[in-house]
Amino acid sequence: MQLSGLAALRRGFGLIRQPGLRRFVLLPLAINVAVLALSLYLLFGWFATWLDGWLAALPAWLMWLESVFWLVFSLLLLLLVFFGFSLLANLIAAPFNGLLAEAVEAQLRGQPAPQSSVQQLLLELPGVLLDEGRKLGYFAAYALLIWLLSWIPLLNLLAPFAWFAFAAWIMALQYADYPMGNHQIRFPRQRRILRRCPASSLGFGASTALVTMIPLLNFLVIPAAVAGATVLWYEQLEKLAETTP
Repeated sequence: MQLSGLAALRRGFGLIRQPGLRRFVLLPLAINVAVLALSLYLLFGWFATWLDGWLAALPAWLMWLESVFWLVFSLLLLLLVFFGFSLLANLIAAPFNGLLAEAVEAQLRGQPAPQSSVQQLLLELPGVLLDEGRKLGYFAAYALLIWLLSWIPLLNLLAPFAWFAFAAWIMALQYADYPMGNHQIRFPRQRRILRRCPASSLGFGASTALVTMIPLLNFLVIPAAVAGATVLWYEQLEKLAETTP
């Protein structure tokens, strides 16, 4: 029986709470929270100054809308911060995610957790960031294509469904990269492997995409999705990789 994508993500949330894996989660989580707090502090300081100057230029008869403008612009800024920060959080956590996937896989196989070091992280950092850049380029190209199609009459009715399916595929590729990358499986071959189990891949990606939309919880979904993708690799994708060129 195939492992469902939702079950893989649920198991990922359970795995990251285990003592042997917490150290791979806590450091990137602490860095992300610190960066978010500093970003919010600086952005809202700048935002308050900018909005006060903008409101001062409004005619007197519109000043009664001041509180409405504050609420609307604050909500927009929060949305931009949290959705933009999810990309930054993935970049910050990327060097740790490969180590987390390695530790999860060792635990699933009943093996001792691998030893890691700051030196190992620094040695792997250039390759990790290069892979992240390649993925971003791939995602941007297809996002542009869907955006262009969304302007075509009749086809644009399918745009919301296309965007969600695309988001699910992105999440599957993003997180399956860590366990497969540990086995030297590069991005083009990763895509071929995931296409061979579309239900599990898209189910996992859709579940992850939905949780990622929840502010603050999107910090925890990163390590949970890495662990869940590793479960998916161990129980299903690894067998497919043996027959996927």
